[in-house]
Amino acid sequence: MIIAHLNRPVNQPLGVKNMKNQKSFRLGVLAALFGALIFVVTAYALHIPTPTTGGYVHLGDAFLYLAASLLPAPYAVAAAAVGEALSDALTGSIAYALPTLVIKAAMALCFSAAGASIVTRRNAVATAAAGLICVGGYYLTEVLLCRSFVVPVASVPANLVQAAASAAIYLLAGRALDRVELKSSLTAFVR
Repeated sequence: MIIAHLNRPVNQPLGVKNMKNQKSFRLGVLAALFGALIFVVTAYALHIPTPTTGGYVHLGDAFLYLAASLLPAPYAVAAAAVGEALSDALTGSIAYALPTLVIKAAMALCFSAAGASIVTRRNAVATAAAGLICVGGYYLTEVLLCRSFVVPVASVPANLVQAAASAAIYLLAGRALDRVELKSSLTAFVR
């Protein structure tokens, strides 16, 4: 396939099928970059351990929200779920990796990449919905792991702080990125 592409005359336009493949490839690249960014920010940047649960508070969800506001849903879900689950798997929280995969995928589905802006009214409201999914999802996960409805209550405040901080960072960063028209630049790149 690569050889056929290289043998194509320079002035010959790419076919529609190749253009669709190129768009999918570029979206996949962006999803992989966001997944890597989400992983690094979740696992290593501003990684604050919580002594009550043995977990940690991070700002990776802010980047999850950005990815979900910029990428079509399947790509955003992949970036969010894989980036966050890898973070759990590779930082000693392997028991949380599978629940994280599901929880973060559900959080990404709250957002929409439709529209010209990153921060829209819908996406601002989505931060609250995603925060509730995060807090509720990890509470249920810990209920299953601890076999108690009381013990996991200790993690709720840290999860609420994480959700609020991630929403604030997303809204601030999203507004700044809207000013420099990042979304239109990415749209042009993907075409």
